[in-house]
Amino acid sequence: MTLLTISELKIAAREHSPEEAVIHAQIESITRKEASNGKPFQEAIFRDATESLTLRAWADSEAFESCSEAKPGEFVMLAGHFSHSTAFGIDAKGWEMSPLPYEAVDLLLEGSAERIALLDRAYKIITEAVESLREPRLKALCNRFLSQHGARFRRAAAARGNHHARRGGLLEHTSRMMESALALYTVYPELHRDLLIAGVLFHDTGKLWETCPPERGFGIESETRGELLGHLSIGIELVNTLWRDLPKEGWESLAPTSEDVRLHLLHLVASHHGQLEFGSPVLPKTPEAALLHFVDNIDARMEMFLSAYASGRVAHKGQREWVRPLGVVPVAPLAPFLSEIQILQETFEKAADPLL
Repeated sequence: MTLLTISELKIAAREHSPEEAVIHAQIESITRKEASNGKPFQEAIFRDATESLTLRAWADSEAFESCSEAKPGEFVMLAGHFSHSTAFGIDAKGWEMSPLPYEAVDLLLEGSAERIALLDRAYKIITEAVESLREPRLKALCNRFLSQHGARFRRAAAARGNHHARRGGLLEHTSRMMESALALYTVYPELHRDLLIAGVLFHDTGKLWETCPPERGFGIESETRGELLGHLSIGIELVNTLWRDLPKEGWESLAPTSEDVRLHLLHLVASHHGQLEFGSPVLPKTPEAALLHFVDNIDARMEMFLSAYASGRVAHKGQREWVRPLGVVPVAPLAPFLSEIQILQETFEKAADPLL
């Protein structure tokens, strides 16, 4: 059987149902339920670095007994023939579950070579931006954050469901925002570049306590702090805590004043949702705050569009399924331009290969 990620399995099952495959994942939850006819079944939710998967195990199956003995947080190997239906999504008959060997757990948590390279590149983008800072107070603050919370920052998710809802998702989101913000700065050099970099880094740092998987896990569970305060409030508290502990020798002679620098950064964190009804206690009142809000929104929306295309869920003639946060049915994007020579070359290759 082919070893697939959950994301790869969902695509394969839609295109080649049923799909025989093996999945390595972590149990997020197992709930015993009853069907309308009174027949018991176990509903299990599994998660890996890409997505979550819900499977049902009926009382007359081997998987039912395995689910009865298993516990959330355990790492398992799933094997079976997976199919896709419009009514129930991914389903599997006769699937089996067994414990995942310890060495395989480490590989699962690390992710594929492509995933590791992607996150390493994302972290490099952020650290290079921080290294380029000229404002000594913001640079010291950013470096202290990365030094104290870098490991947690690398594994946090950016959300529970809408975008970048996966281990390492916050790092991906922040790095793409950093690239976008720096590119826009070249168009608007009047902006405060260092404040913008610090704002991008800190805007979602409260999610380290709101949507951060454990060291050895994929589940996106909020800590009590995240549930009670939310990531904007926590981000403001984090900036103030780190700022308070910084050595401040020589700051008295710097301009603008340290208090102004701190307040402007806090404003970026507080206003980045852009609207009061979306959770920001204040609207963006500086150009850096406005740009940060739009860059955040752009990257989140691009991720939702790209995920809709990658999912393979086609509703009708190139239209994807409705995406709730976007409020639209994504339409297949325009295909890349091909010259006459490229068209002839593709036609020749298809004619020469009987499998195409």
